[in-house]
Amino acid sequence: MAFDTKLLEIVACPICKSGLYYKKDLNELWCKADRLAYPIRNDIPVLMEPEARALTLDEVQS
Repeated sequence: MAFDTKLLEIVACPICKSGLYYKKDLNELWCKADRLAYPIRNDIPVLMEPEARALTLDEVQS
């Protein structure tokens, strides 16, 4: 089973409530506004700030 991209229509960043971008190659959901990347584990987005990693400036600008 793979991450269902239809979820992108209903999930949002838990901090700022903006839309998220799916980065398939990293298996993450990105919030460019907050510069955070949320992991996807076992096809389930982990939308908790302590689990997120900070995006680099290069990643935000991509």
